[in-house]
Amino acid sequence: MRYSSTRGQVKNLLFEDTVMMGLADDGGLLVPNELPFVEGNLDKWRNLSFTELSLEIMLLFTSQRISREELMSMVKQSYSSFKHSDITPVKLVGNLHILELFHGPTFAFKDVALQFLGNLFAFFLKELNHPLRILGATSGDTGSAAIHGLRGKQGVDVFMLYPKGRVSEIQERQMTTVFDSNIHNIAIEGSFDDAQAIVKSIFNDQKFKQTFYLGSVNSINWARILAQIVYYFYAWFRVAKDIREQVSFVVPTGNFGNVLAGYYAKSMGLPIDKLIVGTNENDILHRFFSRGKYQSTEVKETLSPSMDIQISSNFERYLFDLAGKSSKQLQLWMDEFEQKRELTIESKLHKKAQKDFSSARVDDEETLSVIRKFYQDHKYLLDPHSAVGVCAAEKIEIRTPVICLACAHPAKFGRAIRKALGTEPVLPDALAGLQNQKTRNKTVPANPEAVKKMMIDTLEA
Repeated sequence: MRYSSTRGQVKNLLFEDTVMMGLADDGGLLVPNELPFVEGNLDKWRNLSFTELSLEIMLLFTSQRISREELMSMVKQSYSSFKHSDITPVKLVGNLHILELFHGPTFAFKDVALQFLGNLFAFFLKELNHPLRILGATSGDTGSAAIHGLRGKQGVDVFMLYPKGRVSEIQERQMTTVFDSNIHNIAIEGSFDDAQAIVKSIFNDQKFKQTFYLGSVNSINWARILAQIVYYFYAWFRVAKDIREQVSFVVPTGNFGNVLAGYYAKSMGLPIDKLIVGTNENDILHRFFSRGKYQSTEVKETLSPSMDIQISSNFERYLFDLAGKSSKQLQLWMDEFEQKRELTIESKLHKKAQKDFSSARVDDEETLSVIRKFYQDHKYLLDPHSAVGVCAAEKIEIRTPVICLACAHPAKFGRAIRKALGTEPVLPDALAGLQNQKTRNKTVPANPEAVKKMMIDTLEA
């Protein structure tokens, strides 16, 4: 397995180079040159545990650079801290199957990928004679999951940007109460899109990137997508009655990485009918799939803050596929979007996209209504992001069994739960213990030079 950039100037990388590079040096995103087709393996994979299934799928992508034994050890270590024996269990609630992805150490779906990525970094750094400086941006959950996966790891420093005042209090405390000397939290005076643009700008400064050995934990890193592919297979095995039955997945979506993993699973031969994208009022993806226009507008603050995004960084990987893997066409589209903040695709390609994807927009009132209704009817508490997905499922006619992704523990979003139910969510002990702890972070203006200066000053100190 080799990897190349969507922009066409970086080609045929091995797995370890792909993981350590993060964002491709030409500004594109790294993707496999081809996806393995595994339909013939479904029957023999059906009864595997989550860790066993992770091993089989990941081995297809590692360029034969990690032995089976080494990878199995890494996978077991990555998921040893999860609080449920199934890692990502599937529960039937009413007529919907809920794929719970919040049983990791920070109670969010990001743990599934970032526990694994942290161990991958440690594995590859053993062979390298230089440090790794992780630069990332978070709308809430990526930051704490990355920090938990990398805190205290030798040779690694983590610089995590987040939008000041635009993540939940618990999400911020999960990051800023970590005092390990290699963890550096940076609150920027702007939105998540500003933070994401800063990260991309710094990665595109090749001199800075190479001098300071930058790496990425955001979903621009291919290993994040790889780890997430696994739970689509795992959930399908628990719902489909036989190896031919199709199911549909409903995915609350902001940065497009989670649902992109489902798209790749389908491309690998998993019998998926539709991937349903649920967006909040920041509905750039819904507008694309419903109208064929990808147009950025101002970010709105909502009750589902991790989805308050107007530029979905992983969408470039999907557009590359939609362009027939033409880097030239992809570059034309991205240039158009960067100049005009909008992109319209031709009707034929829009219809092609709609064969795989449907979408729905969910506002805050609808989110609260679904939380309230689901709790009253089933005594099941949804976080606001998962509620966006459930509401999207209710808005769209789906003829197959439906699996909704539950992306975070509801206790992380007390404001939304209070509005919906009038009561506080019960905090798990690990979250309750954050309330009285000291915090540490720095605030900087939302521009790349200010962030670079802060990084340099920190490393020199």
